[in-house]
Amino acid sequence: MANLSGPSSTEADAAAMRAFLGALLPPLMGLMLLVGIWHLATMNGGSIPTPGKTWEAAAKLFADPFYRNGPNDQGIGWNILASLQRVAIGFGIAALVGIPAGFILGRFATMASMVNPIISLLRPVSPLAWLPIGLLVFKKADPAATWTIFICSIWPMIMNTAQGVMRVPQDYLNVARVLNLSEWKIVTRILFPSVLPYMLTGIRLSIGTAWLVIVAAEMLTGGVGIGFWVWDEWNNLKVEHIIIAIFVIGIVGLILEQTLLLLARRLHTEA
Repeated sequence: MANLSGPSSTEADAAAMRAFLGALLPPLMGLMLLVGIWHLATMNGGSIPTPGKTWEAAAKLFADPFYRNGPNDQGIGWNILASLQRVAIGFGIAALVGIPAGFILGRFATMASMVNPIISLLRPVSPLAWLPIGLLVFKKADPAATWTIFICSIWPMIMNTAQGVMRVPQDYLNVARVLNLSEWKIVTRILFPSVLPYMLTGIRLSIGTAWLVIVAAEMLTGGVGIGFWVWDEWNNLKVEHIIIAIFVIGIVGLILEQTLLLLARRLHTEA
């Protein structure tokens, strides 16, 4: 007798396996293609190390990523954590300032008219152009790098949040006015749920920019950090370590972005 209740568990498992392979195989094939091109380009020697040599160097590097042999000789793990700490501080301060500023600019047209020309003037400036200002004000490399993260992270959050506030349907605000809601209740009960997708988009753009900039800032300021580590390895002519750092920087950036995307989906579902 035919099963009329739906597909069997075996069929469901097979469908799930096909979906898993369909999602996994294309990226895996793309990665294999990249490694294949890399191997062909370096198989006859040259300044760029082969994939095999780079893999051997990575195995040694990650065998002890958290060693310490002095302030300027630390494992790659400590350098990654130092960079993430700077990004977290600068990005966190930017969020505390940028998101409320976006709500204010989106809510009050007069304020937006005053501030928008300033944002248009400062936003295109290269983040690294702000680094000397940070060094001048703070007198230290570490807060200067954090300042650079702050100034490059704040613009997407301000602009996306303000755009989200301006796109809230006027009918919602009219109802709030009829109900005589306070400004706090308007922000928390009407604006925030509607603006959340725009705000999270700004946050995602900001974290990507922050991680991109911190590497360049650390190359210029020195100290501990993945950017300084790359520059130090270049001075030591360890090109394979630079290639490893490129992959590490990309993987960490991908993890940060995917984490925020997961958070955005969860918050959107709950909202």
